[in-house]
Amino acid sequence: MKRFFLMVVAVLSMTTVFAENENTENVAVVNTYDMSVNMRKLGGVLGLTTDQMETVSNIHRTFCGEMMIASQAHNDDRKTLVKEAVAKDLKYMAYVLTPAQMHTYELLLNTTLENRGLKD
Repeated sequence: MKRFFLMVVAVLSMTTVFAENENTENVAVVNTYDMSVNMRKLGGVLGLTTDQMETVSNIHRTFCGEMMIASQAHNDDRKTLVKEAVAKDLKYMAYVLTPAQMHTYELLLNTTLENRGLKD
């Protein structure tokens, strides 16, 4: 009985260790794909008007949602989903931003993606 109890304790502790490692990895992946930014600072850097700020905020919220979907996807699908989300984000931003603002936004987005290891 004593051996059985020790074996059960050992199995439960090993399960807990593996589950903790899996949760840590999931949190790291989700944090990597979290693209939320301070919209006031982004608006200041890009020199956005009030109307542009509202529209850019809505577009970026959609982009963040698509990136969260990519973070939950299978590893094989992630790159494709990220590429599609970035392409859609840039397409929508091009309608709202001036060419100079768009250039700055692309620079910021590419730098962020490279720093997080999401850019090929």
